[in-house]
Amino acid sequence: MAGHSQFKNIMHRKGRQDAVRSKLFSKLAREITVAAKLGVPDPGMNARLRAAILAARAENMPKDNIERAIRKSQGGDAESYEEIRYEGYGPGGVAMIVEVLTDNRNRTASDVRAAFTKSGGNLAETGAVSFQFDRLGVVEFDAKAATADDMLNAAIDAGADDVVSTENGHEIYVAPDRLGDLARALEKKLGEPRKAALVWKPQTTVPLDDEQGEKLLRLVETLEDHDDVQGVYANFEVSDALLSRISA
Repeated sequence: MAGHSQFKNIMHRKGRQDAVRSKLFSKLAREITVAAKLGVPDPGMNARLRAAILAARAENMPKDNIERAIRKSQGGDAESYEEIRYEGYGPGGVAMIVEVLTDNRNRTASDVRAAFTKSGGNLAETGAVSFQFDRLGVVEFDAKAATADDMLNAAIDAGADDVVSTENGHEIYVAPDRLGDLARALEKKLGEPRKAALVWKPQTTVPLDDEQGEKLLRLVETLEDHDDVQGVYANFEVSDALLSRISA
C-alpha cells in the first residue's frame, strides 16, 4: 500500500464555478444515461451507473436531474453515444488520454485534434500511450471520513490494492472488475464516497517547467471544456505555484 501519489484526475483539479455548472451537469447526465442504457437502470446491479450517480451527487446535481437521465435511457428516442478514447502527446512530450462520449465521431475527432495541434502536441494511434497508464477503479473519500490508519485498515478489509491518503482526502484503488464491490464495502463502513470511477493512473510522471506546464494546463482546460469530453488524464508534474496561478 503506497502512502503518497502525485496522480490526480485533472478533471477535478480546478474549483467549481457557477458558469460551468450547467455544462458539468450535462456531462454527468450523459454518463448516467449511457451507463443505464448499456446495463440495467438499477444502480444496485449496475456498477457503472452507481459510479455515475455518485459523481453527480458529489457535484450536488439535483435528484430530479439524475432520475430524468436514468428515465431517458429507457426511452426509444434516447441519443446514441459512442465511447471513444483518444491518445496523444501534449507539450513537453506528456502522454495524454482523452475519453469522450459523442454522437458525432467526426466532429469530436476534428476538435480534439485541433486542440492538440494548437498546443504544439499531436494525436497518436490508440494504444500509443495507454501502456504508460494503469486502468484502475478508484473510490475517494474526504479527509475527514477517517484517519489515514483507519482508512488503510478499512481498505485492506474491503480488498483494495492501494491507498493514498493526503490532506485533500483518501484515494483507494482496485482492479476495474472489483470497483463495485469495493465501493459498497467501504460505503457500509464509512458512508457514501465522494467519487467512484474508472480512471487512468500514470505509472510515472514527467516534470515540466512553468512554460511547458502552462501550455499543458491550457490544453487540458480546452479539452475539458468540450461538451463531449468526459475525462482527461496525463502523466505530468508541475509546480504548486503554477497550479495556483492557473486556477486563480
